[in-house]
Amino acid sequence: MRTAAFFDLDKTVIAKSSTLAFSKPFLSQGLINRRAVLKSSYAQFLFLMSGADHDQMDRMRSYLTNMCTGWDVEQVKSIVGETLHDIVDPLVFAEAAELIADHKLCGRDVVVVSASGEEIVAPIARALGATHAMATRMVVEDGKYTGEIAFYCYGEGKVEAIRALAAREGYALEHCYAYSDSVTDLPMLEAVGHPTVVNPDRALRKEAGSRGWPVQTFSKPVSLRDRLPAPSGAAVATTAAVGVSALAAGALTYTLLRRFAF
Repeated sequence: MRTAAFFDLDKTVIAKSSTLAFSKPFLSQGLINRRAVLKSSYAQFLFLMSGADHDQMDRMRSYLTNMCTGWDVEQVKSIVGETLHDIVDPLVFAEAAELIADHKLCGRDVVVVSASGEEIVAPIARALGATHAMATRMVVEDGKYTGEIAFYCYGEGKVEAIRALAAREGYALEHCYAYSDSVTDLPMLEAVGHPTVVNPDRALRKEAGSRGWPVQTFSKPVSLRDRLPAPSGAAVATTAAVGVSALAAGALTYTLLRRFAF
């Protein structure tokens, strides 16, 4: 039986909004102006303080699609790739990194599921060692974002993506795990047999209490580099021996944006 652990990204695995975290490198590359950086910083503050309900997520979607309209897709990928470790590494919760490692050790796939754009989510998921990433996809024409959304990985959209992946990979969802901080991810948590809420907003904490779901608090952001110890000498020797053996045998993977006026 194949199983997986599904992780929301923002405030579940990392301590901030993954999209808003890249506002400074976007500024330095000329994609946004200082006014947009101020708005992003304010939105980040509101996100950390109050989380996100459905209305706030709708405002966030509108803000982000308007902001990125006309951006060159390859430039965005390049910026994210060049700044990923500097921006994201210090934001990863140590508890989340340990939990991801535990699930992988148990033989489960790890899937990052986020409403942020796939150009941001996919590299973060790879850095975390996740098996798959599912994220919002923007419409692209002539290499640029049109401002329209092809797939919004949010709410029921997350469940749609999870079920499609489960059907493709053969996951038994009743034996799978899911983690999120937001009540907007209630459908995702309901879709698996083992839901856990992490740093929950008020509404999700209430739901968890009424349903008897476990609640965890992640509070220790730590660099991924600090979470990946160098292999021991014995491990290196064992790996080398296995490699030699393999070669020998061969010879025979807001309100988020509140109505603020700038």
